[in-house]
Amino acid sequence: MLSRVADSLYWLSRYVERSDGILRMLKINYATSQDSLQGFTWRPVMKIFSGLDEDQIKAIDMDSRAVLLSMVTDKENPGSVLNIITHARENARSVQDHITKDLWQCLNEYYHTIKDPAIQTSLMKDDPISVLDVLIRQVMLYYGTAEITMARGEGSSFIRIGKYLERAIQSVDILDVKFGSLSKNPDLLTDTTYWKHLLLSIGGYELYLKTYRQGFDAENVLEQVVLNNDFPRSVLYSINQLQRYFERLSSDLNADSHRQVLFLIGRLQSRVKYSSVQSIRQEGLHDYLTELKTEVFGIGNALNRHYFAYS
Repeated sequence: MLSRVADSLYWLSRYVERSDGILRMLKINYATSQDSLQGFTWRPVMKIFSGLDEDQIKAIDMDSRAVLLSMVTDKENPGSVLNIITHARENARSVQDHITKDLWQCLNEYYHTIKDPAIQTSLMKDDPISVLDVLIRQVMLYYGTAEITMARGEGSSFIRIGKYLERAIQSVDILDVKFGSLSKNPDLLTDTTYWKHLLLSIGGYELYLKTYRQGFDAENVLEQVVLNNDFPRSVLYSINQLQRYFERLSSDLNADSHRQVLFLIGRLQSRVKYSSVQSIRQEGLHDYLTELKTEVFGIGNALNRHYFAYS
């Protein structure tokens, strides 16, 4: 497969996964903003996903509708879902011969749905949650279509590598920002609503209730999001899947490059697999998460060098 094609498939997948993370986080946090009796701020969400500077965040972080417009449909915000899906569609257009017609039509529908002026109008005047649900369903349709129509070849592997690399980064970022807020507001440590909404925003609420019977606890949340291999959005699950699909790219033509990238993935996998809540606490959560993120980015950079012909 040409490096240009592999690169487009990889970034197509990363962009779609990023849009899913943004939409789910916006949905849960908007509901939280309506229920919160205390001052609610969008700063943590915007620090993770928006790409805006501090002054831009400060200008709107208390205005839910303004944040939704900025994060979903603002053409001037590089991190908006509209711009992200535009990039995803451009990548898909350049490799139409390597994806199924169904997948292209699905992504094209997602693009035209979010470009519809009615979406922006509804975010301003109607119930934003129903609008976000429409867009989230577009992502789910994309995932289902990719699963049942794409042949399990190199193209499919690069799509899944992009998906799980992006997912690992998101999970680390969310934990770092959410746990970082505890230093400014220690009361959040025992705030069950805070942890419930974190889990809801990444689809881990039901699994948490089935796994931990004693109620919401910060350390249990940390364990699930980092170390639980049954949770599809955990860091460990994402890295395991990353290794699984990268191993399928092995061939005699790329043995050295494959070995170098696989070493980085295996090192990170071992780092997480043999961690525990206790060892993470001893090391310091922020330092631990920073190291994980650095290693994930290192894997992405290695893919760029060895597979996508970046300098």
